[in-house]
This record gives sequence, C-alpha cells and structure tokens, in this order.
Amino acid sequence: MYSSLCARLQSFPRVWLVTGVAGFIGSNLLETLLRLDQRVVGLDNFATGHQRNLDEVRSLLTPEQWTRFEFIHGDVCRIDDCRRAVAPAGQAVDYVLHQAALGSVPRSIADPVATNQANVAGFLNMLVAARDAGVKGFVYAASSSTYGDHPALPKVEDVIGKPLSPYAVTKLVNELYAEVFARCYGFETVGLRYFNVFGPRQDPNGAYAAVIPRWVSSMIQGEAVFINGDGETSRDFCFVANAVQANLLAATTTDAAARNQVYNVAVGERTSLNELYAHIRDVLAERIPSLRDVRPEHRDFRVGDVRHSLADIDKAKRLLGYTPTHHVQEGLHVAMDWYRRFLTSDPSVNGGT
Repeated sequence: MYSSLCARLQSFPRVWLVTGVAGFIGSNLLETLLRLDQRVVGLDNFATGHQRNLDEVRSLLTPEQWTRFEFIHGDVCRIDDCRRAVAPAGQAVDYVLHQAALGSVPRSIADPVATNQANVAGFLNMLVAARDAGVKGFVYAASSSTYGDHPALPKVEDVIGKPLSPYAVTKLVNELYAEVFARCYGFETVGLRYFNVFGPRQDPNGAYAAVIPRWVSSMIQGEAVFINGDGETSRDFCFVANAVQANLLAATTTDAAARNQVYNVAVGERTSLNELYAHIRDVLAERIPSLRDVRPEHRDFRVGDVRHSLADIDKAKRLLGYTPTHHVQEGLHVAMDWYRRFLTSDPSVNGGT
C-alpha cells in the first residue's frame, strides 16, 4: 500500500507543511517528500533542530528537488508564524505533519514550563491555524509516553494509564485537543504514538540525547556506556523509515474510519536495553573490532521511565495499511553508517583503510 501511495504522490504532487523540519524525524520526512517530488514548506526555530540536517538533505537531492522546499524560520509558539506556514503566499498547504515539540522525559522534569509551552500552546496554535486554512490532512506526533503507568502489554490505543512525566502530560493533552477540535469544529486529525524512533540525523549530543545515538557516540569515542537499572527495561525501537511511512499514510487516507484516530507507530517487538547494547556493539565491532569485549556500566533507574513498552500495531495495519519495513537490527545497520560519518573523521571508522 505504501509503495502505491508513493507512486500516486509522484504523479500528483501536493503541498506539505512539516513543522520541526530541521529535527530528526522532520528532516527525514522532508527528504522523503522531496524525493517524491512534493512541494514542502518547513517551519523550525532551531531549538532542537539543526541547520546541518537541512544541509545534509540538500546534499542528497537534485537541485530541482531542492527548489521545491521553502523554509520558514519561525516558532509554533507564535500563532502568526503558524498561520504563515500553513498558507504560504496565501494558498493553504494540503497536509500538515506536525513534528515540532520539546521531547525528552528528563527535559520535561527539569523544565516543565518550556515543555508545556512548546508542546501544548504550540500544538494548539497549529491546530487553529490549520483549521482556519482548511488543510486536507493534519497528522501530529503523539507519544507512547501517553500509556503512562498502565502495566498491560502490548500497548493498545484505547487503554492508557496515568502520565509519569510532564512530557507525557503534554502529549496526552495533544490528543485531547485533537478530539475536541473534531467534535467542536469538524477538523479531522490523526495522532501517531511514536515508540522510540531512531535513525539518521538523530542527535547524539546534548544532555537529552536518545539512548541509541548516545550509546553509539560513547562506543565510538571510547567512553563508558551507562545503562539505567538492570538493563532488562525494554522498548519497542522503531526505525525512522517506519515513522515516515506512517505519516504519509495517515495524512493521505481517504477512509473516514481511519481519521480522528491515534495509532501506535512501532514494530511490535520488544528489545531490552541489554539486548540493544549487544546489537549496537556487534554492528560497530564489524568496523571497530576492539569493541567486541566492551561492557556497559549500570546505574540507578531514571525517574519517570516506564519499565516495559511494546506496541500493538494491528490498528495501524488494518486502517492505514502500515507495514514496518525495518526491524531494530536492520535499522541499526542502516543508521550506523550515518553515525560513523557524523561522529568521527577516522578513516578506519568510516570504512577506509
């Protein structure tokens, strides 16, 4: 289904808005859409995104494809920026892929006000602007953190617990606002509950780096790798190409039953942190043999983290036609080349002699 959608898009280009376009998932969406000869408007304030991500996407495309991209340096917390982004030159975009947010559970615990401003006020601004512009499809980045303290596995969309962090609260509020906008204004949306997405252009630096890029960076640079707790905490790690697929399917669905829904975006497989460490080490050791015997260091569990996470993806398969193309080990092999290029100029790491 996804391959046929891509073929249709190339035949009938549309105009897309990607918020958070300079970020990890946003830049991967941008790359895919431009490869499909779509016109893309991107909005970002570079709070967590990077110009280097846009520069890299440009280097991977033809000049003609890049001319279809219009960048707006703006902030979703300013509604005028949102209005300008959804209607560039006065003409409404067809689809909005809203990725802009302040991610990270630890960041939200350290600064809940900033997280709320970006993730709740910014989300509401985008909803209002998109509603007023009459866009055809609005897809937003939800989060598996919404499941909170509910212990059941796998996670099913209509059963959630209590939030465990300010970040989780903001993502739950997004879903509530989306539901209310459907009821009050007839404005239809689709929420995608991402489960630990990873891949190229995920920033390995900074205090709130995600686990995979942080561990890869530490291993390559000969630094200690820390695992919170006993390492049996598990997650459903999802390669970014799967998230891109879900966004495009959700935005363009013509099935009324598929809209005004939230979906798990994952692979449906559980990987412990100990297993993840072994996978990353084994992939890197193919190029850096000295890593074969490296061991992690364990420390206390992290506040706000859930113990286990595993997605039921049947709903996304059934209503959107979503089919993951990469499992965790396949995704790691693809992503590792990018991490090696980004993190070091040592030719032995980059595959040279």
